[in-house]
Amino acid sequence: QVQLVESGGGLVQPGGSLRLSCEISGFALDWYAIGWFRQAPGKEREPGSCISRVEGRIYHVDSVEDRFTISRDAAGNTVYLQLASLNPEDTAVYSCGAVDPHRRRFGDACYARFVDHWGQGTQVTVSS
Repeated sequence: QVQLVESGGGLVQPGGSLRLSCEISGFALDWYAIGWFRQAPGKEREPGSCISRVEGRIYHVDSVEDRFTISRDAAGNTVYLQLASLNPEDTAVYSCGAVDPHRRRFGDACYARFVDHWGQGTQVTVSS
């Protein structure tokens, strides 16, 4: 069974940090491109950052915050999103997604419309 499971969200004060995790199971390593996205209340899901599980190659769309850093563990089974200097506008559900390597290119994993498998998301709330 293929699964993406996010964790690490929660309530954080403005200026704080969080590290989100996306645990990957059931996907062969050729499903190599994983992206992180966010969706704020009443807004569309925003394009984000993506990473190659095997090589660690990273791509960001221009609108991605400089305060967000994507990384992965050595085995390529967990992808992280480090959020820094959080503000209330960062409040959103953060989700990871995988793209089918037989139909997509690496950079497609940064765009929600190309994602083939989603995790359930983790809520990040920034509030004092």
